[in-house]
Amino acid sequence: MRVIGLMSGTSYDAIDAAAADLRLDGDQLVLTPLGMLSQPYPDEVRRELAGLLPPASTSVEQVCRLDTGIGQAFARVAQQSVEQLSGGYADLIVSHGQTVFHWVDDGQVRGTLQLGQPAWIAEATGTTVVSDLRSRDVAAGGQGAPLVSIIDVLWLRGRPGVPIALNLGGIANITVVDGDPVAFDTGPANALIDAVVTELTVGRLGFDVDGVMAGRGQVHAELLERLLAEPYYALPAPKTTGKELFNLAYLARMMEGLPEIPADDVVATVTALTARTVADAVRRHGGTEVIASGGGIRNPALMQRLALELEGVPVRTSDELGLPSAAKEALAFAVLGFLTVHGLGGTVPSCTGARHSSVLGSITPGLGGVPHVSADVRPPASLLIE
Repeated sequence: MRVIGLMSGTSYDAIDAAAADLRLDGDQLVLTPLGMLSQPYPDEVRRELAGLLPPASTSVEQVCRLDTGIGQAFARVAQQSVEQLSGGYADLIVSHGQTVFHWVDDGQVRGTLQLGQPAWIAEATGTTVVSDLRSRDVAAGGQGAPLVSIIDVLWLRGRPGVPIALNLGGIANITVVDGDPVAFDTGPANALIDAVVTELTVGRLGFDVDGVMAGRGQVHAELLERLLAEPYYALPAPKTTGKELFNLAYLARMMEGLPEIPADDVVATVTALTARTVADAVRRHGGTEVIASGGGIRNPALMQRLALELEGVPVRTSDELGLPSAAKEALAFAVLGFLTVHGLGGTVPSCTGARHSSVLGSITPGLGGVPHVSADVRPPASLLIE
């Protein structure tokens, strides 16, 4: 089955698309990557999205407008992906949409909202779309995240030691592949770094290009100590977080009463925060290697600090093991949609905290209806990247 995965993460800088051929071979899931592309949001949609996200307030009108605008933007990327990545056709498109709110109350996720109306994708491409992939896990008592954990477990199970998959998106998350796997958000990754850089450069930069600002700066010890005192880090897994907590207003509260801190030092400090909190989580779970992906791996300052924090624990990228790091999350959602149309569960309960594994998402049929699949399938026990 030829499947395209679409997603935009908490950094909301672009829509990523990845295409793959997927098939079940007994209890093995075989994935052949076909390529990826990434397109920035239209400026107007990105501005509206930035104005809606927490801690900002919004209106139902804004939510409706964005649901349409994001859906149309995803539809354009889907059309381009069908033409450029998958030879002019796809059996299935899987859209994560854009997370705008993750409702966490006393450690329990009560709801999650991803915008990007899938009907626009189905109408533009004529292809069946699987969307709204997180809500079913939340309804089953889970965190609705990290959903990529099932791919990490299938892919890394059987490696020696305790491999840990790390995603450095807006929020950092890990999957510990050992015994009953565990997965959770460790804390902020690019979310705080990007927000600080954008604010301190008055919008001239949207992120710390090549880690230059963090590399020039010095870590402010007292600010780092205040940030590390955040109670979230001490919570047991599974747990999830987002920009509802880690945003500029949060950082401003942490800086109250401190003398003015140079811009480069602030960036260096929030970069060090990500490295420390990821490393603490890896050490806590006895990780013997870290396989990293996500936009944060392109930040040399962050990766250097992480390597120093994890001295003795190898840190490599998923590319080294055959899974393109830039495409990993989009490919993960392609896999989840593939499992959905086969009636197979897409979660690992020990990773999300759900009562049971669930078949994820909602299906918007294409012109030919939902793809026909064999009823004689078994849940995969491993993932092979060809």
